[in-house]
Amino acid sequence: MRRILPPLILGLLILGAWEGGVRVLAVKQYLVPGPVAIMRTLADDWQTLAASWWITMSIAIAALAAAVVLGVLLAVLFSASKWVERSFFPYAVILQVTPIVAIAPLIIVWVNDIKLSLLICAWIVAFFPVLSNTTLGLNSADRNLVDLFRLYRANGLQRLFYLRLPSAMPYFLAGLKISGGLSLIGAVVAEFVAGTGGEESGLAWRILESGYQLKVPRMFAALALISLSGIAIYLALSLLSHLCLRRWHESELRPDE
Repeated sequence: MRRILPPLILGLLILGAWEGGVRVLAVKQYLVPGPVAIMRTLADDWQTLAASWWITMSIAIAALAAAVVLGVLLAVLFSASKWVERSFFPYAVILQVTPIVAIAPLIIVWVNDIKLSLLICAWIVAFFPVLSNTTLGLNSADRNLVDLFRLYRANGLQRLFYLRLPSAMPYFLAGLKISGGLSLIGAVVAEFVAGTGGEESGLAWRILESGYQLKVPRMFAALALISLSGIAIYLALSLLSHLCLRRWHESELRPDE
């Protein structure tokens, strides 16, 4: 409760001040709607917004899963061979630093399936934190323990599963929390670039559509869904990290433990 109450109270105060300011200043809804108007719009348009929300979330979750699988596999390969790491890691950096808005149009043109192109764009954004953090963790195993495993003639798989992967777990989970939010950002940005409409469109298109029609409360409602989804992803991954590390890693242990 000590962790939940302070941000909850602050958030309620901000929302109350927002609603009070909009009412006192008589701000038009097409400029800045109040939280009450946003919640009312969210309830009225829930069926449409919920369908679009699920499309965006499915792309983000699939991109995160692909980033985890490919990132961990490549990180293991990098830790096994320094030559492979030196050869391929710079290209992963290039992929990360290239703005997704610059390459998303090319991906959408090259890939016929629009959902697959959106998935690739979201994966590009979410991939690097998992790869870099896991690679760092695999290379951060205690040197004394590495020598001990070598002394007892442990093979490569034993060193990987009993030493390097446990050492890399905190790093991997930290990268996973970063990639969780980035996958959602990548999905939304890709949808903005694609600009696809219709029933199979995500929340980004609903924001564009509402902007064309000057339905600003609906824009805020879609934006609120995106923000709440990002918070939910972060909280879920933080809970996963806590459950995985709470019994043995210093970052999750209480001061008296």
